[in-house]
Amino acid sequence: MATQSSETTESTESIERTLASGGFRLTGPRRALVEVMQALGGRFSADDVVEAAPGVGRATVFRTLRLLQDLGIVCQVVLDDGAVAYRLASGGHHHHLVCSECGVVSDFSSGDLEGLLDDIARRTGYQVDAHRLEVYGLCPACRALGA
Repeated sequence: MATQSSETTESTESIERTLASGGFRLTGPRRALVEVMQALGGRFSADDVVEAAPGVGRATVFRTLRLLQDLGIVCQVVLDDGAVAYRLASGGHHHHLVCSECGVVSDFSSGDLEGLLDDIARRTGYQVDAHRLEVYGLCPACRALGA
C-alpha cells in the first residue's frame, strides 16, 4: 500500500526533537517504527507498519501512530474508498490531494481555506477546533496516461 509522495519528510533527528519538545523520548520501539515508516515511503496503513516491524507489538504500533499524529509528525489520510492511511508529515498545517487512480498523496495549503473556516465560525457561532480536507482526483502523471 506504500506510495511515494511529492513532499519530503522529517529526518529522524527532527522527529526526535519534536518528541522531546513534547516531553517524550525516542525509545527503541519508537525509533524502529519511525525507521519503518520512513522506509515504507509515501503512505502506509497501520497494518503495513505492524507487518514491517514484527519485533514491535501491535498495541505499541497503534499507540505510537496516535502519539506521532498528535505531535504532527504523522498525518492521517482518508482515501477515496474510505480506508485510512498514514504518512509522515512534511511540516506545517496542510491538506491532501489524493489520486483516485494510483493513490499518490500530495500536500497543499491555502490561506483562502483558513479564511473560509474563520468565516464559517463567525457565521455559525462554532468554535472550530479541527478540520480535515482531502481532495480526490487524478494526479498529473495519471492524467497524462489517460487514466
